[in-house]
Amino acid sequence: MNMKSVTRSRPGRLITAFVLAVTVTTPVAVASQASAATTLTVAQALAAQDGRTATVTGYVIGQPTASTTVITSNYTADTAIAIADTAAETSTTRMLYLQVTTAYRADFGLLTNPTLRGRQVTATGTLTAYFSHGGLKTPTAMSLGGGTSPSPTPTAPSTSGPYDSTYYATAVGKTGTALRSSLHAIIRTQTKLSYDQVWEALKDTDQDPANANNVILLYTGRSQSKTLNGGGVDDWNREHVWAKSHGDFGTTTGPGTDVHHLRPEDVSVNSLRGNKDFDAGGSAVAEAPGCYTDADSFEPRNAVKGDVARMIMYMAVRYEGEDGWPDLEMNDSVTNGTAPYLGRLSVLLSWNRLDPPDAFEQRRNQRIYERWQGNRNPFVDHPEWAAAIWG
Repeated sequence: MNMKSVTRSRPGRLITAFVLAVTVTTPVAVASQASAATTLTVAQALAAQDGRTATVTGYVIGQPTASTTVITSNYTADTAIAIADTAAETSTTRMLYLQVTTAYRADFGLLTNPTLRGRQVTATGTLTAYFSHGGLKTPTAMSLGGGTSPSPTPTAPSTSGPYDSTYYATAVGKTGTALRSSLHAIIRTQTKLSYDQVWEALKDTDQDPANANNVILLYTGRSQSKTLNGGGVDDWNREHVWAKSHGDFGTTTGPGTDVHHLRPEDVSVNSLRGNKDFDAGGSAVAEAPGCYTDADSFEPRNAVKGDVARMIMYMAVRYEGEDGWPDLEMNDSVTNGTAPYLGRLSVLLSWNRLDPPDAFEQRRNQRIYERWQGNRNPFVDHPEWAAAIWG
């Protein structure tokens, strides 16, 4: 009946109905486009917690776990992120908590994607409380970057690494003692492991990229089963690259368990290296091709010379005589004995230049930061900082 009635309507009535339809619907479409085109800053989104749908852009700070707590490492889930108008923000009162629903967790969850920290994110969703804090829930769109940034992207020098706008913000641009002091203040904030936990950490940090069941031994370069660890012949154990007798810190929590300088190594090669300083030359080490040793020094294979140097540099900056631990320093000697010194500085600086960080070392640094200690080795991120401090 309705179709017949419409068919019998006069042309004029049909035209009038069409015009009315256009008149009614056109403003709605325009309003929708205008809403979508408006991107709020985090500050604006925090001031508009009224259930409206909005698009917000900000920089990822970390994972919110409570109304006033945002963690920036050792993430526990992919379900939420906190964003702010600047990448260096530290106050949760200026952060917006974003719910990350199932559809977006693979790309925007921090447990799965820890390198998102400091990146710019744009999200569309409902502005409403989340974790009893200003938030955006039930996102319908999430993307990296996009739109007009609420504040300029932090600018770093050409030698900058991925964490300069956040982790290294107070160190960038400095040299000498000022740089060293800033780096110490940054990296001394860490989770401290027990000596037993080091076993599990090394199975993760030194995993063979080609075989997830194995670790790569530092000096020999051998890929060996993670389960063949201990004190037996041809087992791997925990090598202190900064020999623990240099400062007499042993295996106590702190320098004795810091995974940034602990590496898997063949038991006998570890024993052969002992507490020797590092230098070039000596007799070839049969079980570790490319390594050499003499009475007072040890030379690692070429592929890890820079790794060794940067681990020693980390220890010298991280441990400055606080908390009852020794003040570790590099020097140009190879007769340091039990003093809190390790050499040879000039050779280590050379190794740092000749063997820059590779993918394995960079992954290791990232793994320690994400999963174990929450701090980084700055000389892996910025090998040029070695010369800036030690000349």
